[in-house]
Amino acid sequence: MAFDEGLAERLREVLADRPGITEKRMFGGLAFMSPDHMFVGIVGDVLMARVGPEGQEEALSRPHVRVMDFTGRPMKGYVFVDPPGFESDESLAGWVERCEGLVRSLPPKKRK
Repeated sequence: MAFDEGLAERLREVLADRPGITEKRMFGGLAFMSPDHMFVGIVGDVLMARVGPEGQEEALSRPHVRVMDFTGRPMKGYVFVDPPGFESDESLAGWVERCEGLVRSLPPKKRK
């Protein structure tokens, strides 16, 4: 599955001045990591947003947001945002801020 390159460029612009952000191709899409944790991504033309279990209910109350069920089962703490939900640069930046803030509060992943 291809991902929306235009959305990828928009995300890169929002994230341009932030240290420690990397990109990783996964799920047939593109994920952005900060530094070890995935926080936003693109699946097709949809934004994948990590909102955490505590933030999921509030996120799902917003227009154009739905449960992330990539594997056919809901993924706790993640949502899909359809294109109208991040149409403006401000709304896209808002999702990025929210998701990046969440993962920056998490402890570093333990290395194997």
